[in-house]
Amino acid sequence: MHWPRNIMVVMLALAQSGRMSLVRTSGKAFVRQARVGRAAFSSSSKKVVGAGLRRPKPRFSSDSLVRTIERLQKEEGAHLDIRFGALQLQATIADQEVSEPQLPPTFPLQGKDPMEEPPRMRFAPSPTGSLHVGGARTALYNWLVAKKGQLDFPGSNAGFILRVEDTDLARSTKESEESVLADLTWLGLNWDEGPTDTPVNSGYGPYRQSERGNIYIQAAEKLLAAGKAYRCFCTAEELEEMKAQQEAAGIPPRYDGRWRDAPEEEVNKMLDQGKPYTVRFKVPESSRVVIDDVVRGTIAWDAEATVGDFILLRSNKVPVYNFCVAVDDALMGISTVVRAEEHLTNTVRQALVLDALEAPRPRYAHCSLILGEDKQKLSKRHGATSCDQFRLDGFLPDAMINYLALLGWNDGTDNEIFTRDELIDAFDLNRVVKSPSVFDMEKLKWVNSQHLKMIPFTDVVQLVKEQFFVEDLLKQDARDSDLAFINIAYAATALAKERMQTTKDAVLNAKTVFGYDLPSTFDDLADPEAKAMIEKGNFFVLASRILKEYDAGEFPLPDVANAMATFQDAIGEALEQTEPCAFTKSYQAHMKMLAKEIGVKGKNLFHPIRLALTGEMSGQDVTKQLSLLAMATAEGSVVDPGKAGVVSIEERMERLRVFCESIPEEYRVLKPRESKNENKAASKAAKAASEVKNESSGTGTTSSVPTKDPKDDYEGPPITALDIRVGRITKVWEHPEADKLYCEEIDVGEDEPRSIASGLKPYLKPEDMEGRLVLVLCNLKERKLVGFPSHGMVLCASNSDHTDVRLVNPPIDAKVGERITIPDFNFEGEEAEPFAENKIGKKKVFEKIAPHLVTSKHGVPEFLGRPLMTSAGICTSPISDGSIS
Repeated sequence: MHWPRNIMVVMLALAQSGRMSLVRTSGKAFVRQARVGRAAFSSSSKKVVGAGLRRPKPRFSSDSLVRTIERLQKEEGAHLDIRFGALQLQATIADQEVSEPQLPPTFPLQGKDPMEEPPRMRFAPSPTGSLHVGGARTALYNWLVAKKGQLDFPGSNAGFILRVEDTDLARSTKESEESVLADLTWLGLNWDEGPTDTPVNSGYGPYRQSERGNIYIQAAEKLLAAGKAYRCFCTAEELEEMKAQQEAAGIPPRYDGRWRDAPEEEVNKMLDQGKPYTVRFKVPESSRVVIDDVVRGTIAWDAEATVGDFILLRSNKVPVYNFCVAVDDALMGISTVVRAEEHLTNTVRQALVLDALEAPRPRYAHCSLILGEDKQKLSKRHGATSCDQFRLDGFLPDAMINYLALLGWNDGTDNEIFTRDELIDAFDLNRVVKSPSVFDMEKLKWVNSQHLKMIPFTDVVQLVKEQFFVEDLLKQDARDSDLAFINIAYAATALAKERMQTTKDAVLNAKTVFGYDLPSTFDDLADPEAKAMIEKGNFFVLASRILKEYDAGEFPLPDVANAMATFQDAIGEALEQTEPCAFTKSYQAHMKMLAKEIGVKGKNLFHPIRLALTGEMSGQDVTKQLSLLAMATAEGSVVDPGKAGVVSIEERMERLRVFCESIPEEYRVLKPRESKNENKAASKAAKAASEVKNESSGTGTTSSVPTKDPKDDYEGPPITALDIRVGRITKVWEHPEADKLYCEEIDVGEDEPRSIASGLKPYLKPEDMEGRLVLVLCNLKERKLVGFPSHGMVLCASNSDHTDVRLVNPPIDAKVGERITIPDFNFEGEEAEPFAENKIGKKKVFEKIAPHLVTSKHGVPEFLGRPLMTSAGICTSPISDGSIS
């Protein structure tokens, strides 16, 4: 289809005038804008449109443009629409090649107050690498303001604009751009306008700076014509000499303005000679730039002294960064610029350009840097910083944006977990703080774990499946839909669910379960705890029994055909099946039988069996581990044994057999206990050990001295009656009416911090307490101490005469709000629920338990010889052989 001749004439006149381009639209102002390749920014023998900066072309007035549009509408029935950077033509006109984008006569926010307009926010990454934490937070803050604006101004042009600033030709790559866009998509920060390989209908594009070269050249022309910019013909050698002279004189290097007011004859002479030149901005004399930054308040610069006459276009017509940014912000109607504080000094140049173009300035908000835990700027040396790495490490996008939002902002409450919609509703730039934020990986993991708990189990399984592929543990032909793979993922997720902080944790835990780290010989055993346990003699006895029963086919093992049955209590959130499967029942019954026959129980039974079967001293339920192993080694399994390091039960038994043969003779017999109550059991154990020993090595038993377990004689309330949690002291102040009391606010994982009074003033300073992790007894009834309502008690260790009192220390990685546990005591199920506050007081439960809460000679807080523990490890204290209260 051909255009009518009169339209062609008008189009040619418009294109030659350099005022606009023609863009075909369809329906709702569909814009088809041709991309200007990056070569437009490089030196070339081809003529660049708008590059004739010697003399301005005759202007095409807006009045004549309007008359032309009206005539075309009457003669051809065509609808022409002027937008910000292009002339758009209705789709009734045939397809045509589109010329380069043009600088429009006005700006979208001309004569308007950006604060009163629907927010148009932009994120403008440079495609020179991956999207990192700092950039992701900047994108998030802009996205949140834009989304809230779209709710407040429905149907408006409020939006989140993605603009690619790719003028750094040496470093910008298409691969980096695609990587950044993919990371934003993963985070769910979808843009309303942005770069695309197909035309868009916004009227504000293109959205790659490399495609907007003609606009910048025309903007420079406009400033030249207005006398607000000038040509500078200084050579590189002259500029270097200028810099050297200034440095020698002790003057900060800056351009000396020698071409600022050069005579027109001299300029024309240089142009006629074809001399290369840059276009410099003419900074007004005695000018000042003042902004009211949302985060930092009022900031002012002496522009002339700060920047001097800076370059707008280089000699190859490539525009400089700050010029592009200012022009783009004006043309795209950006109302607020949110970015990192390192861009603060760029504001001077950008504001000067905007003022010279008579374009309204946007509002600015410069956010502080994100630091590593060493208080240095966050970088690769601090670990993962790119969004893609966090994705590969099993973090959830909702958890990432939740945590990133908290790096410099809060909603004024103690709430730290937000859904996406809650963030949109709560976010306010006025609550962004100007102090730097420290990136805490452990805090991010905790936030991620909270979000994992908020999503359905089946959705978590799907994410864990992805991690199996990321960790490359599957066979080459494994498919996402394979039933064997689905079962493995379900089982791995169920096994790690309670301790899982990232979806990767489930896969790494499964890999640990697949493996078997028991060394070849006793001498090679590096774990001191395992070695000490074996030296007691019960490991050899129990391991030998397991080997004997395995060889005879008597040791209970999972049903390979129905290994998933072991996980029926963990899969399917709607299921209420709590009855153990046949294998679990059989295993539990077998353990009771072993305990009775051999005369051992508790950790003396379970630790040796766990080590023998799994190669580990600790871990999740052994029946579930064996079932997961059975699934990984079954016929048709999708797990690659080599990649996953799978050691089958058959291989384990052979390794165990070899290991047992290396155990010294003195550790092959169970050492009896001192307690009279244990004499009978010790005798049984010795007899069983003798029988096993005779079978394996032909030697007899040895005599030994029994030891006593304090748990056997304890008759007080259960330790599970106490609700002892990890807390963090957030605030400490002196009680106004009591000399020895501190008042504290302590976060114990509840909606509000606990108010607690403690008599620690004689022993500790407030600065030694604030921010510390502590143990808090939470199920004490609230009472007033000298008028202060105290709800709980901070646990402290003290020496025998109470002259030295110190806080009990949870591990640094312990989670606020988690309940402490103690080995050999069951803290799960209804029977382990803490007593009600009234019962604790009336029955004097704590008073009865307290005498048994002590610190060991190594300062470890203990109950009946067993340490107080968190998910991160054992609690500690600086007081040895003391008491806890």
